[in-house]
Amino acid sequence: MVVANPAHALSVLLLSGLFASLVDGFQGSITFIPIESSTFFSHIGSRRNYDSPTHMLHSTSSSEAFTATVSDRAADGGIRGVVFDIDGTLADSWKLGFQATLTVLTDYHNGENKNALTPETYPLTSEEYHYGCRYTTPERLARHVGLEPGHPSFEEVGEALGKKFDDYYVQLVDEKTAGFYDGIGDLLIRLHSGSLVDSNRSGGEKHPSGIKLGALTNACVEYAHAVLKANCPHFAAPHTSDKDNGVYHRFSSIHGANSVPRPKPFGDGILQCCSEMNLHPSQVIYVGDSPTDAKAAVDAKCRAAIGVLWGSNDEECLRKEEGFEMLCHDVLSLENAIKKYL
Repeated sequence: MVVANPAHALSVLLLSGLFASLVDGFQGSITFIPIESSTFFSHIGSRRNYDSPTHMLHSTSSSEAFTATVSDRAADGGIRGVVFDIDGTLADSWKLGFQATLTVLTDYHNGENKNALTPETYPLTSEEYHYGCRYTTPERLARHVGLEPGHPSFEEVGEALGKKFDDYYVQLVDEKTAGFYDGIGDLLIRLHSGSLVDSNRSGGEKHPSGIKLGALTNACVEYAHAVLKANCPHFAAPHTSDKDNGVYHRFSSIHGANSVPRPKPFGDGILQCCSEMNLHPSQVIYVGDSPTDAKAAVDAKCRAAIGVLWGSNDEECLRKEEGFEMLCHDVLSLENAIKKYL
């Protein structure tokens, strides 16, 4: 080999040897993480900002959702989980809630005033009840008796009324008082089994294990379990056991206002569900009927929030919430909305 510039060749050899030594040194001290398996890289370019200050406010237990082992699917791929609100979304339970509210408020009024009332004469309209459902039970009941946040007795009265309500409310749950809306049971089963996934859609794929289900309510967690259990037998096929075709056991995570760090409108409950479902929030959509549902979904950085119009709030109310990407008038439209994310 002819070397035109011996000095230059020597420099190249020396630099090459130095580089090789450096590489050997680095390889002995650094663990390289494949991009495909890195949670950080898998969510670059996703629709939402996961480093927002709002998210950093969540408690340690809730933020564990971010460190859960997640699918290799990118954030813009198909969802792997759906978390549902319960009252006004899955269950047609407003009459149960309204009557229980009137009973508790009447007892409180009669203990504080001489003019006795009955649940039939207590001055609370169904419209006022529906509006109050966006709050947690203690806050809702405190507001119903005329107290506002900041009042010295607001929390104490709310907690006392909330406990009485929960004790009375939960024991009245059955399929008649808190039954699923028509079509909801079937939707949950097909979603969980994977049969709802549209395999013909471009880029779609079948998930043999189906879509994971979660439930989050601003009522107590005991109520959430009671409603889902009450609706389980009705949707069991004649030739299978409840365990084979029921609803309750299909939920990977079930929570209420008393089992999460902070209730809706904060996203803590959704994040806790995501952690227990072993999914990143970007792989989950939230379905609810209240403005607080939309706010919680945004706070948790879910893929999307879908609003339903058969619950406590009408279209005019929910359209004001930026967090809802779609509003559904019936269960079929909800099914089609969810399929867009599968």
